[in-house]
Amino acid sequence: MVQVLKASARKLPEGMQVDTGARGFKILLDEPEDLGGTDKGMNPVEAVLGALGACQTIVAFAFAEAKGIDLQEFEVDVEGDLDTDGFLGLSDVRPGCSEIRFNIHVKSSNSEEEIAEFIDFVEKTCPVGDMLENGVKLVRSNIIVEN
Repeated sequence: MVQVLKASARKLPEGMQVDTGARGFKILLDEPEDLGGTDKGMNPVEAVLGALGACQTIVAFAFAEAKGIDLQEFEVDVEGDLDTDGFLGLSDVRPGCSEIRFNIHVKSSNSEEEIAEFIDFVEKTCPVGDMLENGVKLVRSNIIVEN
């Protein structure tokens, strides 16, 4: 079953603040002051990194019991290498992260082998990880100009 998920983003008056939302929920995104922002929220890249960790965490807890895993605690630390010269047009490097790394911390009574197998399942099942690892086609549907 295919679900169509929707989100929106709207520039706010101050700095680089952007109000994002989906299903009535809101997240304020911004940039650090050295990139013209007000530093009132994560920047979009940090939000993507956080979304990866959140997705892995949700998948882990959604499937742990069915997979026979005693999952007591689960935390993901995510970091990505971003050369801002690409975003700023100062060099010919990609504007996005060149690599994303994550460490998963698990508290469980299961063996290390069982946990490693479960983490492999989590990584294969995580939709955000799949989109980042395999790419996704971006399609601009319309440009709507208002005067």
